[in-house]
Parts: sequence; structure tokens; C-alpha cells
Amino acid sequence: MSGWDEGAVYYSNQAQFTEASSEAEGGAAASGTASRHSILLKFKEFIRNFEKEKNVFPYRESLVNNPKFLVVHLEDLLSFDSDLPSLLRSSPSDYLPLFETAAAEVLASLKMKVAGDSGEMVEPQTGEVQILLTSKEDPVSMRSLGAQYISKLVKISGITIAASRVKAKATYVQLICKNCKSPRTVPCRPGLGGAIVPRSCDHVPQPGEEACPIDPWIVVPDRSKYVDQQTLKLQENPEDVPTGELPRNMLLSVDRHLVQTIVPGTRLTIMGIYSIFQAANSSTNHKGAVAVRQPYIRVVGMEETNEASSRGPATFTQEEVEEFKKFASSQDTYQAICSKIAPSIFGHDDVKKAVACLLFGGARKNLPDGVRLRGDINVLLLGDPSTAKSQFLKFVEKTAPIAVYTSGKGSSAAGLTASVIRDSSSREFYLEGGAMVLADGGVVCIDEFDKMRPEDRVAIHEAMEQQTISIAKAGITTVLNSRTSVLAAANPPSGRYDDLKSAQDNIDLQTTILSRFDLIFIVKDIRMYDQDKIIASHIIKVHASAETASIDSRPTKEENWLKRYLQYCRTECHPRLSEAACAKLQSDYVDIRRGMRQQANETGEAAAIPITVRQLEAIIRLSEALAKMKLSHVATEGDVAEALRLFKVSTMDAARSGINQQINITPDMANDIKQAENQIKRRLGIGNRISERRLIDDLTRMGMNESMVRRAILIMHQRGEVEYQRERHIIVRKI
Repeated sequence: MSGWDEGAVYYSNQAQFTEASSEAEGGAAASGTASRHSILLKFKEFIRNFEKEKNVFPYRESLVNNPKFLVVHLEDLLSFDSDLPSLLRSSPSDYLPLFETAAAEVLASLKMKVAGDSGEMVEPQTGEVQILLTSKEDPVSMRSLGAQYISKLVKISGITIAASRVKAKATYVQLICKNCKSPRTVPCRPGLGGAIVPRSCDHVPQPGEEACPIDPWIVVPDRSKYVDQQTLKLQENPEDVPTGELPRNMLLSVDRHLVQTIVPGTRLTIMGIYSIFQAANSSTNHKGAVAVRQPYIRVVGMEETNEASSRGPATFTQEEVEEFKKFASSQDTYQAICSKIAPSIFGHDDVKKAVACLLFGGARKNLPDGVRLRGDINVLLLGDPSTAKSQFLKFVEKTAPIAVYTSGKGSSAAGLTASVIRDSSSREFYLEGGAMVLADGGVVCIDEFDKMRPEDRVAIHEAMEQQTISIAKAGITTVLNSRTSVLAAANPPSGRYDDLKSAQDNIDLQTTILSRFDLIFIVKDIRMYDQDKIIASHIIKVHASAETASIDSRPTKEENWLKRYLQYCRTECHPRLSEAACAKLQSDYVDIRRGMRQQANETGEAAAIPITVRQLEAIIRLSEALAKMKLSHVATEGDVAEALRLFKVSTMDAARSGINQQINITPDMANDIKQAENQIKRRLGIGNRISERRLIDDLTRMGMNESMVRRAILIMHQRGEVEYQRERHIIVRKI
């Protein structure tokens, strides 16, 4: 006799369910004798009586504090009643409106009565309550969504690449008959579905009255009910795309309180109803394909993914945390981490240490006046071909939690920052984020940095220092976040690093972009017999053991451990400098500036890489990254000393590199060079032009050393006294 007093016979709720959803009632009824009314009562009981702890009612309190929407965990619903989550998963479009009705009724019962216009106590007016679902289950792949998921609850993750403008979507459409003027209200299907307008009017004509024709209804927009709606485009996470495939994207529809909460570039995990709709322009593309529909997801729950937790869960087990803390407390933490950075590459120890600092990053700071200081470290590797620069980039792309790899020649300014695209169906403009936006919270690896067009390189200036991308195109004015580290690899203009040239000629990049890199490494291919022998032996070993490494699963476990440790350090640790470290850093920075000023006075020209306040901030970030590796919340003097050493072997060496540093000129050599200069000035007048080869031959016939003549020409070229023209001809400008 169970259920005899539930009032199911008298209960009617047509307004909640559209005609489309009523067809699925047979399946719902078959799952048990539970009627809609009994399920409504269960939902109300869950919101009222679910206890997290003793005498703690989270959903009831949440509803009173925020009557607009209610976030429900499916795990809580499962522990309260095992049938309710399965009903929501199998036919969410039927039971979610019922859940929202239950929430609105509970809210009305929880509110106190208020005094009406006449002074009597009346029930308070409560609006609709939006139910947002969330779950701890793993998201499914976007590629695995097929026909079997239609009208089911699914959970997927990805990165938002576009967001449309907010539109008003009708929930109830008010119709009026153009013949008899009788009104009618028709419910609209949620999401991208429309309303089903009846073909005929129900009005019974009186004798002598004209009958209503077919399709007599006129829509009255002013009396219809609306909610806000927005469409988003969700793309697969870059790390989940199979090699050689294009990333898939999915259309999302969000409404009410979820609109205007997401900007392009945000990583999301969403729960929604996998639905279908008839695209506006599909009839032209698929003639005769009446039953073909486009899939989309109607979002019923949304959470932003943490920047450090895109791959793998953000939660760490107690055993993992203990293991990480034990590793961080050991003496050789720094060396152990550096040994895990690109183990297949021989040597380049300082580059590996710099890459480790880049992966861990410094601490991001927000100042009281609203200014944000970046914590991400940018590194440039400049040097000869075949020095494993691209291998470092590939390793970082694989190891960093969020990473985007791009090549300089194949990248445009819009592809790196953001592009404005016109939607083919609605003809509206919308933003689509580029590589710097997609890698928000991670690393952008740019190979062949020197091959980029200068105007494209300028586009990433703002992203590298301010960590934002400002857009003012086609009526869209906005600012996107791009909190990324940049790891770039470049070759000198002549292909190889030339010691006979100055630093300015070897580093053919603008000062504005160079000052934004915290560390600049000159990577040279030095020909030394012993070192070549060791490198050859190492490479042969790597190739010989490659087959066994692919069978053995240990390296992947090692990579995964490093990735997890990276995530843990980035989320848990935000170090600051100690007092002693600050004092040491201040005095050392002043000394570096003094040394650079002295060098500029001696040589008569400014350094190729300027030492500015940005470089001081770079040393601070490096010190914080070194402290973060050891899970220390204070950066000590030792961290500052190592950061300064890294800075000196990279950026400082690069600033001093070139002819002035590399060639130690003896007094005799200086005398020979001076004589060669005098002979050149004697032979050529101002404006005269001569082939370089002929000039060298003439002077060597006079008994001069050829290399001294070449150096004399090079020094005169640096001073601007001579200049090269076509076919290596020399023209004298001033003497």
C-alpha cells in the first residue's frame, strides 16, 4: 500500500515539462513505481535534511544565504538516496527542472512571512533557483562523446577559446490568436531548442462567427519570459590532443547565473546535458539530410581548473605529500631536480638549472595599488645549431603541467596573442585566444625565435612583462590573461656564433625584447677532442638504450613524479626574500651596474644586453624559484648567491661576449692592428670603394699579417669608419 497517500492522482505539473520530454516518461516510469511527486518530495527532503556533520545542513544554509543558485554535489545526493543520481544522469532534462522546483519550494518555506500592501502577513515572493551540479568523477574525453550520450549527463574538461555576447532566451512564449485574440503561453525547450507552436486555435466559434484559420498565432515578445543565455566554445586541452590531430571543440550553452563568468583562455571542467540542435545554415550544407543534427552541451555545472592541475588531479594523497616533503628536506634537492631535467642531453648544467627555475617559477605578487608583479621566468637560448636547444624546448613541453610549443616562422601575431573572428551563422565578432592565452599558467616554448617577423615579435612584449594581452579590434575592447613563462631558442644572424663579431652583431634582437628575458644563454659548439669523445659516447649510449627504455615503464613514472612535484610546489609554496638576502642582493646589483658602466666607458659603446631593474627582478624571481624547489617559504642568502651565479654565467657573459672579451690582444698585436689601420686610411679616401679581398691581398703583399688586417677592418667597421656594401665591397665613411 506504499504511496497511496502521495496525491499522485491529483498532481499535475505540465508547465515544468515540455512535450518533447514527456515522451521519455515511459522509460522513467519503467525504472520504478516512483512518481514525479515522490521524487519531488525526495529532492525537498534532501535540501532540507542533508547533514554533512552533526547539526550542519549545508544546502539549507546555502539556499538561505544565496537564493539565486544552489551547488549540489552528486556524491552527497548518492549518500542520501542511491536512486536520485542515476535518475539525474539518465534523464537530466526531466528531473533537473523538478529539482529546481523543489529548491524554490524549500526556499519559500524557509523564508519568514512579510507584511503585504494591506498590512496582512503574506508569503514572500521567491524567484527561480538554479541548480548547479558538480561531481568528483573523472571527465570523459571530448572525442569519445557519441550518440549513446545524447540527453545524458556528461562531464568534460577543456579550454575556452571563444565566448559570444549575452542574448535573451525565452522560457515561456506568449502567443495571441489574430482572429479571436485569445492568449496562450507555450513553454520553450531549454538550451538552444525552440518553442513548439500549435497549428490551430482551441477557441470554439459561436454561431455566425468565423472559425480561426490554421497557424493563427502571433508572438507577443513583450509579454514573454526570458533568461540570459550565452554560448561558449570549448576546445580540448592541448596536452590531450593526439599527435598529428587537430584539436576538437564543442559548443556550450550557459544560462542564468553562469553567463559572463568565463573569458577565453580559461580552463574549465563542466557538467552538462549532451543535446542536439538544428543548425541555422545546415540546410544549405546538407541538402536532404533532414535527421542530421549538431551536438552541443547544455551546461548545468561548471568549475574552473586550477592553473597547476590541468593534467592529473589537483588533490595529493597523504603519502605523496610526505614523500615530497622528505625529498625537499634532503641536502641535495637542487642537484637531484637538475639531474631529472632532460637527462638525455649531455652537459649544459647551467642551462638545466635555468630550465628547472623556469618550471618552478617565482612568486606572483599583487601590490596594494593594484599593480601585479610577474613571477614567471623567461629564458632565451641563443647559439650554434646542434646544441640541443630544441630538445630542451620539447622536454619542457612534455614536463610542464600546461605547455604550448610553437615555431617562430609558423607563428603570427594573432596566433600568439588573440584573433577576432566573425561567426559564420550569426555574423558576430568573437575572440579566439592564441598560444599565449591557451598556455595561461604554464609555459610557451617558441623555437626559431630569430626567424619571427619583427612586428610579430613586438606583439608578445606586453604578454612577457605585464602578462596580459590587450585587444581593441572590431568593436571588441578587452584584456586577456597570459600568465606564462617563455622559453625561446634562436640562432645568431649568420647561423653560427662568430667570436670575431661583437655581441650586438651576434645577438640580432632588439633591446626591448632582450630586457624581458631573465636569463640569456649563449650556447656554443666548442670543438675540443676530449669533450667531443665524451659527447659521442653519450649519444651512442642513448641510441643503443632507446629500445629498452620504450619497453621499461620507469622513465614515464619518473616524468610523472617530477610533474606532480612541480604542481605541488607551485600550489603550496610562495617564498619571499629574507632580510640578509635583500641586503646581499642590493649590494651585488649595484656592483654589476657599476661594472657595466665601466665597461661601456672603456669600449665606448653600450652593452648589447642592458642591465636594468628588470634584471634585478629576474634575480629575485630566480631566488624564489630556488627556494620553491626545497619547499622553503624564505629565500636565503645561499639562494641569492646561486641566482646571481646563474645570472652571471648567462646574461652577464652574453652582454660581455664578442670580440672585446674573446680575443686577448697583446701589445704587439695592437701595434700591428694600428699599422694596418693607418695603411687602410692611406690607401682609401672618404667615399672610395674597394673589394675586401683585394684590399687584404694588397696589404699582405706589403708584408702584413692577414688576420691582423681582418681585425683592423672589423674594428674600423665597429667604429663606423668603414661599412660593407654589396659583394663584400668596403666604402670609407670617415677617417
